[in-house]
Amino acid sequence: MTYMSRIRINPLRERSRRFLASPHVMHGAVMHAIPDQPTGERILWRLDADNLHRPFLYVLTRTRPDWSHLVEQAGWPDAEGEHAAVRDYAPLLARIAAGREFAFRLTANPVQNTPNPIKPTAIQLEQAVDAKRRSFRVGHRTAGRQLTWFLSRTERWGFEIPPARTDPSALGLKPSADIDGPAPYEVRITARGRRSFKKSRDTRPVVLHTATFEGRLRVTDPSTFVERLLGGIGPAKSYGCGLLTLAPLPSGAPAEHPPLAGG
Repeated sequence: MTYMSRIRINPLRERSRRFLASPHVMHGAVMHAIPDQPTGERILWRLDADNLHRPFLYVLTRTRPDWSHLVEQAGWPDAEGEHAAVRDYAPLLARIAAGREFAFRLTANPVQNTPNPIKPTAIQLEQAVDAKRRSFRVGHRTAGRQLTWFLSRTERWGFEIPPARTDPSALGLKPSADIDGPAPYEVRITARGRRSFKKSRDTRPVVLHTATFEGRLRVTDPSTFVERLLGGIGPAKSYGCGLLTLAPLPSGAPAEHPPLAGG
């Protein structure tokens, strides 16, 4: 079984602020929802803060989770409504087929491997002394490069992004010349961020450059696509990246994206 969960987060609570400030702390809270924390299970999560006053946490698990601790610590435990929705993911997976189109959302960590970073950090300069290190993982920082990273990899993920049917891409959000074919595409970057946090007090900070992609996709390889839905896309999956969520495409109108699909 696979489950998609959506948890309402109250950003005004003290514990919530800790969760929202550090992907490492939020990862720990997510893991505590799974009995026995099975080591072989890939757990994907994403924090959607379109409305800063009402952020939502989305989590994909193979084991049915219990979110009572998170609702008690960081939600509205005494308010009305569904605090933590948990849906069976099987109905959505059953609709995956070649040629099928969906609205989608993905927050990813677009990166490249390079032996010579243009602006190396102090840590990278220190690590460069190690002759065994062949390359560094460096985050893409511009919208154009992040979009290029995404579009150049969709085929290996089992889907494609159709050409746009309406207006051209916003200025600065077009892919670089590395991408062949018609442009613009049915995708846009709706949020970009830089996150810096420590796993513990004595460790070096982890720095992530993230981009949230939204648009329309068409399935080309159903089995590969399902693998990416369940396994995630790109690096930094433990820190809120890689969860691809789908929603139906309304006929005759741009899709509003409700990420909790399949239930």
